[in-house]
Amino acid sequence: MKTYLLPEYIVERDAERCIRCKVCVNQCTYDTHYYDAEDDVIRSRDENCVNCQRCVTFCPTHAITIRKNPNAYRENSNWTWETFRDIKKQSETSGVILTGMGCDKPHFTYWDRLLLNASQVTNPSIDPLREPMEIRTYLGAKPDALEMELENGDVVLKTQLTPQLCLETPIMFSAMSYGAISLNVQEALARAATECGTYFNSGEGGLHKSLYKYGSHAIVQVASGRFGVHPEYLDVATAVEIKIGQGAKPGIGGHLPGEKVTEDVARVRMIPPGTDALSPAPQHDIYSIEDLRQLIYAIKEATNYTKPVSVKIAAVHNSAAIASGMVRAGADIIALDGVRGATGAAPKVIRDNVGIPIELAIAQVDQRLREEGIRNKASIVAAGGIRSSADVVKAIALGADAVSIATAALVAIGCTICQRCYTGKCPWGIATSDPWISKRVNPEIASERLANLLRAWSFEIKEMMGGMGINAIESLRGNRLALRGVGLTDTELKILGVKMAGE
Repeated sequence: MKTYLLPEYIVERDAERCIRCKVCVNQCTYDTHYYDAEDDVIRSRDENCVNCQRCVTFCPTHAITIRKNPNAYRENSNWTWETFRDIKKQSETSGVILTGMGCDKPHFTYWDRLLLNASQVTNPSIDPLREPMEIRTYLGAKPDALEMELENGDVVLKTQLTPQLCLETPIMFSAMSYGAISLNVQEALARAATECGTYFNSGEGGLHKSLYKYGSHAIVQVASGRFGVHPEYLDVATAVEIKIGQGAKPGIGGHLPGEKVTEDVARVRMIPPGTDALSPAPQHDIYSIEDLRQLIYAIKEATNYTKPVSVKIAAVHNSAAIASGMVRAGADIIALDGVRGATGAAPKVIRDNVGIPIELAIAQVDQRLREEGIRNKASIVAAGGIRSSADVVKAIALGADAVSIATAALVAIGCTICQRCYTGKCPWGIATSDPWISKRVNPEIASERLANLLRAWSFEIKEMMGGMGINAIESLRGNRLALRGVGLTDTELKILGVKMAGE
């Protein structure tokens, strides 16, 4: 069938600069570039290009430029170029359009319409270079009160605390499973988490034996497919997370194509090689809060009550009510994933149209738990579109205890968000299980870049807190008086629980 699809990008090559070294040919996993021996030139198949910038980055003579195809359909605000392309693609394939990464629609971002307050004369700011600034935080259920006793002149804590996760910075790495990302990337995340005193999440694909040594900084998932779940897996980690949903695809299951299930991935997931790893939409033993309670306590029993249990849900319109039930069911941590949360593969229509922004979910969940007097019974971890240290501070001020990042972490490693993760051909060696392509990520170098990112953000968090006159992260959590809105409706301000700038 003749395709009606126009190439998204045009590859331009400067013939005078090109030395025909074939670096672009070797680097492109989509076969965009090829060598024409008869004419002794490098040519390009524009229709294959995804604009990952790998060839541009590695071209030794800077001979390559990639630009958006200037050919366009007649302008129409309702029938956009993207809409045209999707319809034409489905009319030729009759398939569901898949995509990777998170929702890229601009109207779902509230971070940019929230501003932070600052200290001036009456409440002096704090210099984080010269005065102590506490950004360590603990995740887990907290008691209503602490019982102390004086013994031999020392104050002794009598209250028995439930297991806690100690974070030296309020930033963790989100769940990304082996198979969706390469083992080298997972190792880089594990190394950086260990070095920076935070945690990485195995995702729903099990934990490779080579990463067990990082178990003191690992959170492992129990998802609907139960991939890789066994006693040793639960024992080696510091916390266990029950995955109900994720921001990129609320209400539907997961799918790792069989071509990405290599021998090693199959061994970790405990499935036959080359078979599709299908995660059902529901967990078939959870159809109510009471069912969830049974699984939470089954995991606590299996781990001798030594690990906090987190429950991850996608941010939806009734997240606050759901979170209340989860806390009462025994969850120690509520993980919220907003509509901008990323993924290795999701139906594009689901990613772009289902769920709500994480900012609204944080505010509503925090407020609901406070009103019911159970906010101390669980910590809130927010994810789904955290792009900077400012987003982290705003999330905590809205009510989160900490955040999880995934896309930002992958960008630090080299990702250019070309949104083709589902192909398994990631030119940067990130979203792939291909052994040859995976070698493009050096775990040592990647972990150094991740650690640098966390250190930079941590310092910026201290700077912002100092400017606000706050010297401890606990004084920021849920402090919405530290926020002001710009360009928001009265309804949005009410849901977020913040005042208009100037008020």
